[in-house]
Amino acid sequence: MSSFRPVSMSSGNRRISWDLVRGGCVVLVLLYHATFMSVVVHPELGPRRFVFPHQIGASLLLVISAYFAAVTIGRGSLGRYWWGRIARLLPPFLAAVVAIYFALRYLSPPGWFSPRFGDLVGNLLMLWNWKPADFPFLDGSHWTIPLQLMAFTFAALLYRGSWGHGRKFRVLMWTALLVPLAQWPLRIAGPPEWYRVIVDGFGFHRWHLFVAGVAVWLWTKKRMSTTEFVLLEVLCVTAHALHGAAVTPAGIDVEWGSTLGIAAGIAVISLAAAGPDWNRVLPSFAQRAITWFAGISYGVFLIHQAIGYLVLHWLSGLGADPLLQTAAMIATGVLLGWALTRLVERPAHRFLMRGYDSWASRRRPDDEPTPVTAGKPG
Repeated sequence: MSSFRPVSMSSGNRRISWDLVRGGCVVLVLLYHATFMSVVVHPELGPRRFVFPHQIGASLLLVISAYFAAVTIGRGSLGRYWWGRIARLLPPFLAAVVAIYFALRYLSPPGWFSPRFGDLVGNLLMLWNWKPADFPFLDGSHWTIPLQLMAFTFAALLYRGSWGHGRKFRVLMWTALLVPLAQWPLRIAGPPEWYRVIVDGFGFHRWHLFVAGVAVWLWTKKRMSTTEFVLLEVLCVTAHALHGAAVTPAGIDVEWGSTLGIAAGIAVISLAAAGPDWNRVLPSFAQRAITWFAGISYGVFLIHQAIGYLVLHWLSGLGADPLLQTAAMIATGVLLGWALTRLVERPAHRFLMRGYDSWASRRRPDDEPTPVTAGKPG
């Protein structure tokens, strides 16, 4: 995700197509949480007049994140690449966790989850995927953050050696896709706790999303044939269908809305990557709005859900129309996301990158690891 912030694709020109795709995914996240998950978590809010019940946006953001990891990993030193991701992801995440903690602690109505200090610590350390029963989410949107951090770290380590390039890397991609698929029957068969901790902690059941994004990059650079690309992406969509499927006495119940949404999303991402920019079909005022929203999208993603549910509760108590409640939750998320971006994400990133560059400039040249120059993955 590199905080969902794609780099420019040519000569410093920002591509509106990527801003639109990324911003659209965040809008899907907002709609899913505001109209569907809100009532799942808090049934007392009552039914919504409009419901978007498909978990699509966050998963597609991981696909985009993997694509841009492949785009940028060969630019500059690996150390700076990795630190840039940490500097972008962690500060706003930590700030959002603290803000959400205090909001839930002191503003939650009776009967709602009121976190303790231990919950704050567990969320700051991102322990939910490892032990969700002991460390409940303060905000369910945050499940993507540790997966991104692990993925960026793993990508940097791979890129230093031969397994990050050429045929070996392709074998690794297929392995990362097929091994989790092969263990799916065990995952649904009630495995021991140690197995669940490892699989969920490392996000095995989400690896297909990173594979899908890197495959788009390889295909657009003609380092993967169209036949292999299509086959791989079909298997990625299959893995996603199984991830969200429920096993019932009648058989496997697939959530087709989300599955088809992921398939369509990967197709759109592929078009954005392979085709020309979409600036010619969008008016300038729309481009400005899309670019602005895309620029704050990571902050919106981080802080909209749990606090937004509080907004729904207050407006529901006032008898506000459900559509107005939904609009208010989205507007609150955008406002808070803008503040998080302006006050934390951007200044923290600048500060941390200046610190890294200052540290790197003081190192002796012989101490600086030589970046791999054999080309990007594939």
